Amino acid sequence: MTDFEVARRTVIAAEPARIHGLIDDFHQWVHWSPWEDLDPALNRQYAGPDSGVGASYTWNGNRKAGRGTMTITSSAEHEIGVRVDFQKPIAATNDVRFELAPVAGGTEVTWRMTGKRTGFLGVIGRVVPMDKFIGKDFEKGLARLKTAAEQPA
Repeated sequence: MTDFEVARRTVIAAEPARIHGLIDDFHQWVHWSPWEDLDPALNRQYAGPDSGVGASYTWNGNRKAGRGTMTITSSAEHEIGVRVDFQKPIAATNDVRFELAPVAGGTEVTWRMTGKRTGFLGVIGRVVPMDKFIGKDFEKGLARLKTAAEQPA
């Protein structure tokens, strides 16, 4: 059971396959992730396959970027699942899902995160809803994903 859900969506003028490639390969996240500019000296390590199920990305950065690992847990034509394990600044494990739906004018992309608020997040969650805590990051990331996906290949 989830304690919170944060979701944002946008329409991108690109085929689902183009967008899927930018999400399913962590090496591509440097082009659109909303957190890439938090630490210019961010340490990144990749493990497993280059993309798809089992691909993982570990980051370690300054206080703003923190430390953690993401692993792709599912990858289908119109949906990608990612398990995010944050270690710093706040320890938490959340499930992320990217949904790609063909629509008139392109592809509707939904970025969704679910999880449980425990420990420090549980306390913060009483004052600041998770939607306010991370929603703007999702909006920024989707805008960057849109820019990256709509560029000529």
